[in-house]
Amino acid sequence: MSHIRGRFQKDAAEAVVKYTSSLPFDWRMYRQDIRGSIAHANMLAKQNIISTTEAKILVDGLKAIEEEIKNNEFNIKPELEDIHMAIESRLTETVGAVAGKLHTARSRNDQVALDTRMFTRDAIREIQSAIRLLQKALVEQANKNVNVLMPGYTHMQPAQPVLLAHHLLAYFEMLQRDYTRFEDAFKRTDVMPLGSGALAGAAYDLDREFVAKELEFSTVTQNSLDAVSDRDFVIEYLSCASLCMMHISRMAEELVLWSSAEFSFIEIDDSYATPSSIMPQKKNPDVAELGRGKAGRVYGRLMGLLTTMKGLPLSYNRDLQEDKEALFDAHDTLLNSLDVFAGMAITLIFNSNSMSRSLGQGYILATDVADYLVKKALPFREAHAITGRLVNHAISIGKTLEQLTLEDYQQFSLLFGKDIRDISTERSASSKNVIGGTSPSQVAQQLERAGRLIMQ
Repeated sequence: MSHIRGRFQKDAAEAVVKYTSSLPFDWRMYRQDIRGSIAHANMLAKQNIISTTEAKILVDGLKAIEEEIKNNEFNIKPELEDIHMAIESRLTETVGAVAGKLHTARSRNDQVALDTRMFTRDAIREIQSAIRLLQKALVEQANKNVNVLMPGYTHMQPAQPVLLAHHLLAYFEMLQRDYTRFEDAFKRTDVMPLGSGALAGAAYDLDREFVAKELEFSTVTQNSLDAVSDRDFVIEYLSCASLCMMHISRMAEELVLWSSAEFSFIEIDDSYATPSSIMPQKKNPDVAELGRGKAGRVYGRLMGLLTTMKGLPLSYNRDLQEDKEALFDAHDTLLNSLDVFAGMAITLIFNSNSMSRSLGQGYILATDVADYLVKKALPFREAHAITGRLVNHAISIGKTLEQLTLEDYQQFSLLFGKDIRDISTERSASSKNVIGGTSPSQVAQQLERAGRLIMQ
């Protein structure tokens, strides 16, 4: 660390260099760091803090370093601690002493805050694009299976008939909320901290708004102490990521269940499943299981950073270096999960025959029977009780509701007429013709809305 040793008479111990270095992971922010430095250099020249010639030398040098990194020609030196110092050191090697002017009116504190915000902005947009791909896969499958009926469940018990498309679109809605949550988080991330210095601001005539415009930020931070020590935006990203992974995990759980022999609702494509090492008949839904498991990994990153932040006094503390690995790992995990689940979703094969057979189990039309009585002017609670006794009777004689005779029905209420035979799974679904319901006309509107949203 001799390049910034100053008052220190000794180099850091080798173990300390290794312990404090963030280069193994923060190199990923090189694009953001170089872009931020170019904007800073141009601003310094604009404000006559450095000359335009010096700014051009710095900008050209930074662009050359970016090409070196892209082409894997950049020699990363572990002793330089982080990507910011690595780039500055290389800049000194290539352009000479003028490189030292780049850090005028800037601290690593506000530099790191800037780079992290820029990375997080990019990460949000990347995730939003991946969310859209999974949504498109769900919509495509919903359109392909728009007339397929299946049991809807509560408490994992057959409850009422629903359209498969309606079920798939439930996940579309979850993902849509994730998309808008990330959009909202973007607004609080999109604030430019450079110019805050180490903690107190800068003793130069800076044009922070110029830098913000160059870097496409909506606004600038309003408190230098907060700007260099704020990681709310990273925590918010991790929170959004955790919610999105929770939705992926819920989807994964259903894919695991539906692919089981007991359900047989779906066939997962071979390219998204794995064989058993010992049982030749097995087709394991490992990809879905991993998606379910990785939710815990992202949750852990959120809780880890919340715990790191909870006791930090103002302003900057080195603890904040722990935000990068959490951010990078959560982003990679979520992005990969979205990509894989989009591919798995679009290749699913749905077994409508198995779903149809399941509709005949669990007395799934009982609520429709109760509604039938309500429409005959019977109070719902009384209708509910009568239908419950009717179901109990059917169970006792080993019959389904469809197999009961009119006389069986009329033992429990004379309000039952021949039209009780009109109740069916198709009519049950069609009767739920309210906004958000599972009737074919409502699902058609939901699909139309979903199509519009994914085109935005």
